[in-house]
Amino acid sequence: MRILVWVTEGTWPACVDAVRPLAGEVTLLHVVDDATAAALSAPVGLLGRSGSADEAEFLLARAERELLEAAAARLGREAGTEVRQGRPEREVVAACANVDLLVLARDGDRSRLGPRSLGHHTRFVVDHAPCQILLVWPETTPGLGTLPPPPHHDQIR
Repeated sequence: MRILVWVTEGTWPACVDAVRPLAGEVTLLHVVDDATAAALSAPVGLLGRSGSADEAEFLLARAERELLEAAAARLGREAGTEVRQGRPEREVVAACANVDLLVLARDGDRSRLGPRSLGHHTRFVVDHAPCQILLVWPETTPGLGTLPPPPHHDQIR
């Protein structure tokens, strides 16, 4: 089985933990958003700080490498890595072309059950990924008491 793990800041440990007991070839994927890349290409001096765009890109690359290394160490076994740049939701779906399972985490309102527990990028990926999906809660799953009330519709009499 080919397993792709979408590694994002803040939720990656839960994804890696979910993959550990699974057998298969694991690839850890990190996507740099186009907006982040564009911000790095802007002159850093405009923000009142000294430095250059090259330094900012170096720091981003180092942070990305450290994130993927931490994820690989937590996994505790051999794993490939893939880095992409673009619209995260599109890049993740494209990366799923030749995998059997995508592992990703809820990244929206995680205090209650429901569709708002998925951010916009994650919702797109869940709706469009051409493979099976394992969607995990990065923290303790909220209780059933957090379900929203049923919709108020006129009852048929």
